[in-house]
Amino acid sequence: MKKYDVVALGEILIDFTYSGTNAEGKKIYEENPGGAPANCVCAAVKLGGKGAFIGMTGHDSFGEDTRAVLNSLNVDTSGMRYCDNQHTTLAFVSLAPNGERTFSFCRNPGADTQIKPTDLDIDMLENARILHIGSLSLTDEPAKSTTLAAIEAVKKAGGLISYDPNYRANLWHGREDAIPLMKSIFPMADSVKVSDEELELLFGKGISHEDGAKQILSQGVSLVLITLGSKGVYYATKKGFCGQLSVPKVKVADTTGAGDSFNGGILYRLTRREKPLDFTKEEIEKDISFANAVASLCVTKRGAIPALPTLAETQAFMTEHRM
Repeated sequence: MKKYDVVALGEILIDFTYSGTNAEGKKIYEENPGGAPANCVCAAVKLGGKGAFIGMTGHDSFGEDTRAVLNSLNVDTSGMRYCDNQHTTLAFVSLAPNGERTFSFCRNPGADTQIKPTDLDIDMLENARILHIGSLSLTDEPAKSTTLAAIEAVKKAGGLISYDPNYRANLWHGREDAIPLMKSIFPMADSVKVSDEELELLFGKGISHEDGAKQILSQGVSLVLITLGSKGVYYATKKGFCGQLSVPKVKVADTTGAGDSFNGGILYRLTRREKPLDFTKEEIEKDISFANAVASLCVTKRGAIPALPTLAETQAFMTEHRM
């Protein structure tokens, strides 16, 4: 048996989330540790899974804050490293009235991009049932080479790869640079979660969910999950069955971490079975409904990691909404 259900690798940072103005009308920002891979493994662990995080921060208070939050959730941080010449990456999150957000990054290049292949905890990777990665660790070296090395180590040990291609325009060197790199992981991945916006970025505006999923499945992926915001999730599998599941309406406070919490929820559910990708149509739809509930609860609060629900909260939400 593997020690970890989920090991996540990639960016970890501080989200400064807009939280109003002071008496003089100046913006106030709330500090929340985040970063897509970190959010995902925190979600899985808070639900009851066993998880670890591999990444790099600066030798600064922000780096210590990220470790403290992950440790408080019982995420194993022994695979995290310090960078001597770069600060922990920061992201300032502005929120629209509907909870949608825009990002301004302080990452030039940022400590998270400086993790090297020699920094990897190989034993941790070999003990991962699933390695979860995003695409923002591909924007710069040496993090790109480190990500590829981690994938290789996990696959050699019989683990699975979960991939979330994520596009932030101001972190890439243009779309021409981003698209081929984001696509390059598909042949290595077992499960892919992609938003409808990223699907159009990768395969062209107006592409249908069905056609986009088919293109990803053709790369050897077993499970494709396309998140559609308030419209729910479309899924397709290499076994040939597919479908779309809706989500209940909730009052949205902040959509930061919605996709990551969904990822954490689905990975938690997949790792409840001995063979995570050996499921029936009914089973995967129950898994997706569970992950939808996790994400629905997450967006009702500000921040990503602070908003993650427990298993009991998720189950109560599903009962209330008859999911």
